[in-house]
Amino acid sequence: MLKGSIVALITPFKDASLDEENYIKLIDYHLKNGTNGIVPGGTTGESPTLSHNEHKKIIEISVKECNSKIPVVAGTGSNSTDEAIELSKFAEKAGSDAILVVTPYYNKPTQEGLYQHYKSINDKCGIPIIIYNIPGRSVIDMSVDTMARLYELKNIIGVKDATGDLNRVDQTFKKMGKDFMQLTGNDDNALEFNKRGGVGAISVTANIAPKLCSEFQKLSIMSDEKSISEAKRLDKILQPVHHSMFIESNPSPVKYAAKLLDLCDDEVRLPLVKITDPTKEIVKKALLSAKLI
Repeated sequence: MLKGSIVALITPFKDASLDEENYIKLIDYHLKNGTNGIVPGGTTGESPTLSHNEHKKIIEISVKECNSKIPVVAGTGSNSTDEAIELSKFAEKAGSDAILVVTPYYNKPTQEGLYQHYKSINDKCGIPIIIYNIPGRSVIDMSVDTMARLYELKNIIGVKDATGDLNRVDQTFKKMGKDFMQLTGNDDNALEFNKRGGVGAISVTANIAPKLCSEFQKLSIMSDEKSISEAKRLDKILQPVHHSMFIESNPSPVKYAAKLLDLCDDEVRLPLVKITDPTKEIVKKALLSAKLI
């Protein structure tokens, strides 16, 4: 089962093109700093503006560089079911360990439409599937009942919950039990999320604080009093960083933070733009407070 600090990996660009050299550098950085898994081609990886060839390339690079040391959970979602199937089949063939499939954005499907979308992907693949429920970006919210139906299918193993509603953790746990893997998509609620039965996070902050995030996740998943106390201490250190990553649209702030750490440039693709000077100061202050720079 996937657990711990799984990074929603940024996609570095150079002169408007995929920066493969720094992408490999980023993966190596995570391998050396305790990250428990990587997600290439997710929202933080700017999947909406990647070409299909670029999207496939970063999946291939991730599988090759990770070399089974940590799991690769390829982002393969789309608002087109056929496109999601095509990307999912590619990720499986490339050697990904699982896929992360976002609820279809813009189309606004019904709960039955959501079920049929995921069922179609499930039926065409043989790879574990994690549902990515993020109503803030997709507009629609997958219900716990729909997830329970999907969990009856062979490949559905869990959810990345970015609803921000901690009660959903309890409801999902009650409906599906502990074997249905729950990962938070919100760094700022990870402590309470894990206390309620979650097993980790698909994290933005892990891009620039991999050691802290990994250690925090390990401690927060443990149930003994000493571990939880230390997890709370780390959470206080991380909260200003979490906050600074979302003042402007993700991943612009985290890419600026990565630039400060000399990991890659802060170039993003339109319609995203680089962060403003006031936000830069907030990001710098947060990194300094966590002793990341």
